[in-house]
Amino acid sequence: MDFKHITVAGSGVLGSQIAFQTAFMGYKVSVYDINEEVLEKAKDRLQDLMPYYKKDIGSTDAELKEAYGRLSFYSNLADAVENADLVIEAIPEVVQIKTDFYKQLATVAPEKTIFATNSSTLLPSQFAEATGRPEKFLSLHFANEIWKNNTAEIMKHKGTSESVFEEVIAFAKSIGMIALPLHKEQPGYILNSLLVPLLEAAQMLLVKEVAEVETIDKAWMIGTGAPLGPFAILDVVGITTAYNITKGKADATGSPEFVKLAEKLKADYIDQGKFGRATGEGFYKYPNPTFADPDFLKSK
Repeated sequence: MDFKHITVAGSGVLGSQIAFQTAFMGYKVSVYDINEEVLEKAKDRLQDLMPYYKKDIGSTDAELKEAYGRLSFYSNLADAVENADLVIEAIPEVVQIKTDFYKQLATVAPEKTIFATNSSTLLPSQFAEATGRPEKFLSLHFANEIWKNNTAEIMKHKGTSESVFEEVIAFAKSIGMIALPLHKEQPGYILNSLLVPLLEAAQMLLVKEVAEVETIDKAWMIGTGAPLGPFAILDVVGITTAYNITKGKADATGSPEFVKLAEKLKADYIDQGKFGRATGEGFYKYPNPTFADPDFLKSK
């Protein structure tokens, strides 16, 4: 593995984290997104990560300044990937958006460039043909709060070159991740195969009006000892991502429950500007959510 320059396409919650972690570990990183306005927000989002690096892993101001200095920003895809050894795609979980992106990427990326999708739920084989280089394409999935929840799931499809698979495993280790190789395609990989059913179950309890957000989270936190309940996790993931996944299932299955949940997420949260922790409000309000109150799990 001889990667030097990495491009991260998509500067949302996880895309920004991937970009900053990669830069923090010494790589030059190009951040690509659709326009300058989005990129300006990304710069703020990246700056906002720095206190967490100081608090959680003891990073110094000098280290963080150096890491930020390795980042560059582009709204032109060809410029963003001009020197890329690896492109990590972290754009919305919508099949058509990703397909269109890969078709465009295939026309501008150097022949050497490996493509990796950070998709949480979609399979690399769904986009392999669109990449124009299926042997150099696979999945590389990270967890939120990447600097401390440092897992990297590397999943190949049937056409992925074994040498590319090994190179991306080595890259993941080089940016401080615990590499978790998957040798067969699995929707949701390992982590989300376990996590998504939990988050869906919690949302269904809410949409069926079985219990309130806080009550559902308390049940999970007290019953399992987990530090976060499912709705607090959804705020980290981002409600737009949750909506895109739910809407996709609603469209694919016609399930009245998924349709109702998608409508609720859009009307009650997205349309109200409540996108999750990154924007200050989702299921909870930040920076002081009620679940962080020392008395949250106590009987009232």
